[in-house]
Amino acid sequence: MRKSACSRSLGLLAGTFMLAGVASAAWAEKHAFEMTIEDTRMTLVDKQTFHTFAFNGQVPAPLIHVKEGDEISVHVMNLTSLPHSIHWHGLLQRGTWRQDGVPGVTQEAIKPGEDFTYTFVAEPSGTLWYHCHVNVNEHVAMRGMWGPFIVDPVKPVALERKVTKDYILMLSDWSSEWAEKPGYGGVPGDVFDYFTINGKAFPDSQPIRVSKGDVVRMRLIGAGELTHSIHIHGHIFKVAFKDGRPLPQPFEADTIMVGPGERYDLIFEADNPGRWMIHDHVDSHTMNGEKPMGGLMAVIEYSEIANDDAFYDWKDKQFEPDFYYEESLKKAHGMHEAKVFKGQAIQ
Repeated sequence: MRKSACSRSLGLLAGTFMLAGVASAAWAEKHAFEMTIEDTRMTLVDKQTFHTFAFNGQVPAPLIHVKEGDEISVHVMNLTSLPHSIHWHGLLQRGTWRQDGVPGVTQEAIKPGEDFTYTFVAEPSGTLWYHCHVNVNEHVAMRGMWGPFIVDPVKPVALERKVTKDYILMLSDWSSEWAEKPGYGGVPGDVFDYFTINGKAFPDSQPIRVSKGDVVRMRLIGAGELTHSIHIHGHIFKVAFKDGRPLPQPFEADTIMVGPGERYDLIFEADNPGRWMIHDHVDSHTMNGEKPMGGLMAVIEYSEIANDDAFYDWKDKQFEPDFYYEESLKKAHGMHEAKVFKGQAIQ
């Protein structure tokens, strides 16, 4: 592995951390992560596969979960045949603008076989994310180069302190025309015909399992090309955060539009036991190719309700935990991979 690109990373000087000024030394931690970019084949649903450029071999990428003010180092190794970079979407990079991950502006792209180390302070807090910034029209829109970056606040607001269940939903769209043609696609006129939550389309997505009395937080991240209108049945939620920032006056709704790059945190009480759809109300986004009842759909399942109705699509569903990073979010701060998102390596 060539190490020349490492020398291009400036690192963080002590003065940078003083500039950040967001947390005391007692609060802040240092994290050093290793990340690869690999050619990986993912299955969106049924037999529809896609050649992706996957961070650590998974789509979505590993969860990075840290605290506000933590010092972050991410060593990235490009194992593909195309150049890449990582933009840390929503992170302010105060005094570290060269770590912003934009080729031709803040750095050279990471060439095939080379590596680069990003170093910065985690601020501000909230629901953030990371993605490639080379040919974003292809690499982000349809090659799966995105993952969640959650920064816990020094001072959480009262509403989020009530949360008992935390879920991340990354929304994306895919054009099957380019599924096995890496280096192509993401051009005007593309027809998006597959739509996913965390890289899977219904019925290959997973249920969101809650119990009566839970206070549920859903972190919606617009990771794709299109705008999605997310509707939750049976509940009124509070739109509590926009792009990681707490809203001074959270408002109630049952449907929210999520555009590319946007993040919304929805918080609601699980007070209505049953089985409830969560889906995109752009109706064409609930298709798998030309087949209806797919795409951006999932089900909220209450533990108080049996799932053995003969008509229920998921009555025999084999549940895979951590599909919404709900288990990883409970772990110690760090970077967490999830086997549920792992694909097949392409040699």
